[in-house]
Amino acid sequence: MANVLLGSRDKVLGRLRAAAIAQLNVVATFSTGYFLSQKAQEQEVASLLFPSGMNLGKEKKAMRLTRHNGRAGKNGVYNPKHNDRSFDVANSEHIDAERVKNDIYWDCYNGFRTQDVGSQDEELSDTFEDVEQLYYRIHYQDYVEKQNARNEKARHPERNRTTDQIRLNKKTCPEETVYQIGTMEEHVDPEVLVLIITEFIAEMQDRFGTHIHVLDWALHDDEETPHIHERHVFDCENESGELFPQQEKALEALGFELPDPDKRPGRFNNRKMVFDAACRALLFDICKAYGLTLEEEPIYGGRAYLEKQDFIRMKQQEQIREQAITIQNQQEMISTGDEKLAQQDELFLSNSRRILSQGELIEEQEQKLDELGMKISDVDALIDEVSDIAYNKAVEAITDEVVLQTHQVDIDLAEGTKRWIQSPERKASKKEKDYSIKRIDGLIDKIKRQMGSTLEKIKQRLLKPEVKKKVLEEVKQTARPSITARLHKATEDAARYNAERKPKTKKQNMELFHRHSFYSDPD
Repeated sequence: MANVLLGSRDKVLGRLRAAAIAQLNVVATFSTGYFLSQKAQEQEVASLLFPSGMNLGKEKKAMRLTRHNGRAGKNGVYNPKHNDRSFDVANSEHIDAERVKNDIYWDCYNGFRTQDVGSQDEELSDTFEDVEQLYYRIHYQDYVEKQNARNEKARHPERNRTTDQIRLNKKTCPEETVYQIGTMEEHVDPEVLVLIITEFIAEMQDRFGTHIHVLDWALHDDEETPHIHERHVFDCENESGELFPQQEKALEALGFELPDPDKRPGRFNNRKMVFDAACRALLFDICKAYGLTLEEEPIYGGRAYLEKQDFIRMKQQEQIREQAITIQNQQEMISTGDEKLAQQDELFLSNSRRILSQGELIEEQEQKLDELGMKISDVDALIDEVSDIAYNKAVEAITDEVVLQTHQVDIDLAEGTKRWIQSPERKASKKEKDYSIKRIDGLIDKIKRQMGSTLEKIKQRLLKPEVKKKVLEEVKQTARPSITARLHKATEDAARYNAERKPKTKKQNMELFHRHSFYSDPD
């Protein structure tokens, strides 16, 4: 069952990779910087991600929808490097390096990308940080130059700033929003989360795109709970007609009023509160359209306002507490097991004394039973040897086929996308089609080149001592009862045969021997 689910997930991610390549030049155009407001293309992405008939609303239990905003923490403004994983993830304990390949990234200049489909030479920016630097230079350079000129004229050159200083200022830096549906224990599938949030961003851009601009977002499926980090900037022209990042002025230009117009603006009376409430209502409506059942009572204070790193530490502490409880329960089970073993040892000793008193009979029966060729005490050694050989053979036989079939699925999906692009129904220009096909061919070559390394990584992973030991223990636990039962039956058959050849006066001694065999069984 687990393999079936993993296969389905690989197909979905394969469709997403193919869609990303096809839309890099068609959807994310340099002229606008946005594709999400184009409904037809959004529906096209959805149709590629999910085949018809797939139930997106399977989650019926009420879950918590989290939409948390922030600009800076105790370490300064939030760094977009965390979002696009442009750092060494091996140094982060809360990130599963093996699952980073499942993450999905989008930015306003390059469109979609993944770890498999990274930045290219002809792309405008390699990382989210590069994207945001470029955006600030293009849109706010005019303001910076004129404001610096005014500072010089007023003899305050120390006030001069660059666009990058504006980008890193707590008041004018991009705002980051984290989206999550559910908890670590129960949450929506990452594919469903992507569709919901992209639809929400598209609607937000349609309504507020004149003053709110989405710069980039990333789906993280490599941590405990799937979630999306999205970064955007508010801007509005100042009194001199120059475009500049300013949140409240932008929201005022969009028509948002103060929660209490009769009171002065402040921390608890600002237009951002009204804007966030509108976004929350819109996001709930979209989730309901996907068949999700959500807890609609908002949470104020406490966990909802923790910084990201604080939240991570809190979750780690919860896991430590849960592990401590598990260890305690296991210790109690061990103690109970020790008591039962002590009782069995005592019973065994009692039976042993009675059996040893029948010395001659025991010796005679042991000689007969030795003819069976194997003692029960040899079972563990036999199971160890057979299980180890079988496991190594299984790894060699299955890994090649699994890797070949997995990569072939990705290649078939990419080839299907090429045929889709080349079909007469597609209205894109020849240049756009050729560019997309070139990108797809590059991906196919990359998949083929990586097949060998992927195969070796899987084999090394399966043959790691800790992984192999865990699987072999499960195999031995499954095989031991069956083998032990067969040996007991052979022992009883031999004993029954010997008993029939002995005088009937010795039957009681044979029965006593069988009870000894039962109590001394190591299982």
